[in-house]
Amino acid sequence: MEHTSNPDLRTAADTVLARLVGDASGEAKLREDQWRAIEALVAERRRALVVQRTGWGKSAVYFVATALLRDRGAGPTVIVSPLLALMRNQVEAAARAGIRARTINSSNTEEWDTVQDEIAAGEVDVLLVSPERLNNPDFRDQVLPKLSAATGLLVVDEAHCISDWGHDFRPDYRRLRTMLTDLPPGVPVLATTATANARVTADVAEQLGTGGTSDALVLRGPLDRESLSLGVLRLPDAAHRMAWLADHLDRLPGSGIIYTLTVAAAEEVTAFLRQRGHTVASYTGKTENADRQQAEDDLLANRVKALVATSALGMGFDKPDLGFVVHLGSPSSPIAYYQQVGRAGRGVEHAEVLLLPGKEDEAIWQYFASLAFPSEELVRRTLDILGRAERPLSLPALEPLVELRRSRLETMLKVLDVDGAVKRVKGGWIATGQPWTYDAERYDWVARQREAEQQSMRDYAATTECRMEFLQRQLDDEGAKPCGQCDNCAGARFTADTSADSLDAARDDLGRAGVEVEPRRMWPTGLPAIGVDLKGRIPAKEQAAPGRALGRLSDIGWGNRLRPMLAAQAPDGPVPDDVAKAVVTVLADWAKGPGGWAQGAAEAQPRPVGVVTVASSTRPQLIHSLGTRIAEIGRLPLLGTVEYAGEAPGGSRSNSAQRLKALDGALTVPDALATSLAGLDGPVFLVDDCTETGWTLAVAARLLRRAGAQGVLPLVLAVQG
Repeated sequence: MEHTSNPDLRTAADTVLARLVGDASGEAKLREDQWRAIEALVAERRRALVVQRTGWGKSAVYFVATALLRDRGAGPTVIVSPLLALMRNQVEAAARAGIRARTINSSNTEEWDTVQDEIAAGEVDVLLVSPERLNNPDFRDQVLPKLSAATGLLVVDEAHCISDWGHDFRPDYRRLRTMLTDLPPGVPVLATTATANARVTADVAEQLGTGGTSDALVLRGPLDRESLSLGVLRLPDAAHRMAWLADHLDRLPGSGIIYTLTVAAAEEVTAFLRQRGHTVASYTGKTENADRQQAEDDLLANRVKALVATSALGMGFDKPDLGFVVHLGSPSSPIAYYQQVGRAGRGVEHAEVLLLPGKEDEAIWQYFASLAFPSEELVRRTLDILGRAERPLSLPALEPLVELRRSRLETMLKVLDVDGAVKRVKGGWIATGQPWTYDAERYDWVARQREAEQQSMRDYAATTECRMEFLQRQLDDEGAKPCGQCDNCAGARFTADTSADSLDAARDDLGRAGVEVEPRRMWPTGLPAIGVDLKGRIPAKEQAAPGRALGRLSDIGWGNRLRPMLAAQAPDGPVPDDVAKAVVTVLADWAKGPGGWAQGAAEAQPRPVGVVTVASSTRPQLIHSLGTRIAEIGRLPLLGTVEYAGEAPGGSRSNSAQRLKALDGALTVPDALATSLAGLDGPVFLVDDCTETGWTLAVAARLLRRAGAQGVLPLVLAVQG
């Protein structure tokens, strides 16, 4: 369509912008591309895709367009937005421009009816919904059709999530294709993202056209960020990286974000930096919603120097004066990295961006890569189970029947839903009976893309060329050029120096051994459906007591020591001396702590009277030698081993019910061990190399308790996760 000039509309748009940004002088003016997008939406009623760098002002486009469309009698704008944090910011921003915004999401279901009544009464200008709502049966069948019919503008925020070529594909977003198809003719659509390469841009533009030739206007701007000074610091180990942060955090401008790759690392770093006198808070997927809100508010108000966060602090967090982003560990994708560092320097002239890669990064990448789309066999089995079911199956009902953890199972079902093979209805999921093809070529291609992205991050850390130009090229930015201010262009601004005091403190902190292992207290639901006659609470007299592990495999302390030792390809052998000495420390701390057995321990328990090991087909030497060392140290008898009746069950990455099915009847207490237990007056240690689901320890403990053990204290080298 030909570009048209609308001077009156332009003046009205600039007036709304001034209100939005709080410019009483009225001098605020839209950028040319912002105006072009608004004109396309308001005057031409087109579909537009805006790919612009973080901080460019994409939200101004849809708020200004909303105000103009509402003035012309259009219905409310619907914004599909991925995070509640973004929704809160957007509602506040809209209010500044006199735009009445409401949200429908999982945290305010009690307000849904009221919000719908307000929409019907014309009292809502903007409705923000999370993508997950699009496939909620009540919302999809009752709310969405009315919403589609009344919508004046549909906005798809963070639109790269639509594309499975994007770094953050979300199946719920694919439901937008249905909504796009159902929109009345002439309803404009705006998709926005800061992180889309050429392939993702083309894919999203095509989907805006719902499969036909897209007439979408694509506005793609340069992705350089003049305020960011990128750098990479290679430090010898995790202790040096922690010490560097403690020594240099106050030198970083303003307040910022320290990203880690795992929840465990975020919690470790937060605790250490607090010990060193820094005001920081942790922000992860395990952080309670209220605590997340408080952490966000504290960072926005500069009450903390930094949030130590996983990618849970993701899209939509908006703090224009964020002064730095530090990554303790490298993300696996340069596109995801660009998005995260783009949170800094939006409203300030200079912000520091530093990557501190670690040797554990690769193992963490591999772990997350293992959670990709399931095999065709597992998918077909799921479809078959749903097809034979007489009623809809909920996730808890379906989970025991499929060898997938709930989160992976749910993601798989959402993909199948988009593909038309299953449907979510009240009460759970049903098979549609529609033909479905396992797109192995596409899944393999995505896996290869992930590998290529990982290599790009290795290349980013190693390059001697401009780092910003490198990231821009990864995003297919034709305007990529040297930035003149990264460490390669302008020289490093930070040395790798750490003080002896901080380094000693970091080594002590990371070297501190001991993680509590919570026992299983309830059998998973659905076991009778798969032939395992267990349900409800595990009787107290059959439970293990709280146990201990040397560390988590995801730790940046002991995890880095244990991970290679417990890797699938690692050779078996006796427990190394340094590991055995650390186990002694764990035992000593355990004995003296609450619930320990040392004299003076709070709520002291009976002293352990023996050691039992768990049989292993992969690491028999390691576990036997560990059990022997513990027996020698504690001057306890090594009583024997909980054996497998046949071949040991395979890997444990299925869900709890499937793991228990594999273990049902597989473990046994030999007669000699049972005889030894019967004559003992006190609990026994149960020694294994690693625990992931906790069910091997739970089943072994149950057998030992039934055989006469007065208590079972699990002791393992590592917790997976």
